[in-house]
Amino acid sequence: MTGMLTSDQVRRAPKALLHDHLDGGLRPATIIDLAREHGYRELPTEDEAALTTWFRRGADRKSLELYLETFAHTTGVMQHASAIERVAAECVEDLAADGVVYAEVRFAPELSRTAGLTDDEVVAAVVAGLREGERRAAAAGNRITSGAIVCGMRQGPNVMDAARAAIRHRDAGVCGFDIAGPEAGFPPGDHAEAFALLRREGVRITCHAGESYGPPSIREALAVAGTERLGHGNHLRDDITFDAGGAPVLGRLARHVRDRGIPLESCPTSNVHTGFCAAVAEHPFDLLYREGFKVTVNTDNRLMSGVSATSEHLALATAFGYGLDDMETFTTTAIEAAFLALPAREALLRDVVRPGYARLRGDAA
Repeated sequence: MTGMLTSDQVRRAPKALLHDHLDGGLRPATIIDLAREHGYRELPTEDEAALTTWFRRGADRKSLELYLETFAHTTGVMQHASAIERVAAECVEDLAADGVVYAEVRFAPELSRTAGLTDDEVVAAVVAGLREGERRAAAAGNRITSGAIVCGMRQGPNVMDAARAAIRHRDAGVCGFDIAGPEAGFPPGDHAEAFALLRREGVRITCHAGESYGPPSIREALAVAGTERLGHGNHLRDDITFDAGGAPVLGRLARHVRDRGIPLESCPTSNVHTGFCAAVAEHPFDLLYREGFKVTVNTDNRLMSGVSATSEHLALATAFGYGLDDMETFTTTAIEAAFLALPAREALLRDVVRPGYARLRGDAA
């Protein structure tokens, strides 16, 4: 930790995201445009500022289940290939403009099938949009690499379909697989067959676990799903106690995650909005970081939570006093944990991340 981060440093620093939902990051103006273009009439308002406020107020209701209700409108306008491609391209443009140099963007194909698209058509539209976004970002002088993570909705019957779609597109822009949706009552073990197929086919796996449910969800994600990363992982906190002197004492599960270097896709502001904690300063991020866990910083849903990669790093710096060294550590950890080929990860660190932080230190000297 070398001096608290400034907003200018955070904005200019190379950043990486492993956990960003495509349907949680639309531009409000785009939602309105697409609703008009495709005849979607369920929006609460067509005023851009009012719609932005509606999403953010609606998501901040201290419940994951209530938080997820807001997605009905974003997925509602993502039912045509052209709309999906536009949303994906704008997502990458927006991330790159925010200094993100690597992003994995996740989405559930089944949520875009009401107008007749197939899973394959949805995935192809997302990947085409990501590539277009990379081209636009490059033209604007912003370098970014992106990949798609296919999600299955854990509360429904279509997880195997999503898994098979991820397998079919694994060499065409899909970098991994996840299950999302309400965690309580829908354990990873419900989809053991899909996860076994994904592992046999060599598809990389992450899993929402420990976001709104306790250690059993995390254990099952590790033991049954074979997850390589934990989406959120907040409830590892439940497996940490403190001795009489106030020193943390890790339980077996927490030690397992730390000692095996299983990365955590932390999304602190989103966790405040879903009711896990009252403020970023109360999030276990800093505890986990100081105890040697591989923590990464993520946005989750940029529209609903009103966040960016920059604002999330600033919130953590304000809460815990992080400096440039810490931010470089978080970014490096994310790149090392990325579902990206090793040579590409090494090139990002060598050619983009390390030089970027070196320049920032030089400017501050």
